[in-house]
Amino acid sequence: MSSEEGGVGHRLGRAVQEYQSAVDDYDRETARLLGVNETDLRCLEILLATEEIVPGALGEQLGLTTGSVTAMLDRLEKLGYLTRGPHPTDRRRTLVRVTPEAAERVYALIAPFIEDSTRQVGQRYSAEQLELVADFLTFSQGIQQQHVQRLRAMPSPGPTRSGGRQSPGPRRTGTTGTR
Repeated sequence: MSSEEGGVGHRLGRAVQEYQSAVDDYDRETARLLGVNETDLRCLEILLATEEIVPGALGEQLGLTTGSVTAMLDRLEKLGYLTRGPHPTDRRRTLVRVTPEAAERVYALIAPFIEDSTRQVGQRYSAEQLELVADFLTFSQGIQQQHVQRLRAMPSPGPTRSGGRQSPGPRRTGTTGTR
């Protein structure tokens, strides 16, 4: 790919950065409406995708310590977003599940986005083009995860934060773009 200013590589990199900013803004607003922070929202996303999970696996996926996972689960359970129960085959373990009410509330917020995206993207791009985009995103996600692991292995310069970003509202001002 070209590295020259204005080349396809530059434009693609810029488009990915702007897309990620839009995703961050959308997640921030969804978290605000649910009354949670962004790490808690990511936990709910994982639970909606997996139905149930052990706390240790959540901690690994989110890059959180055991104590941070416990605090997060306590917050979400208090809000009625999840339940914890015994593992069916290992009495020492706990399974975490999203509540039906939480799933309904989350889907009420995101369903319009999913429906609009599916319709608008499907109208604009062919199935072949969408296969290429899906391949690009899957491949890029793998690279991103490699670098997440690399960064997680690096020592922090100071005390570790827990609980995720909690500031509501968009972080970007004066930019244009659509979601």
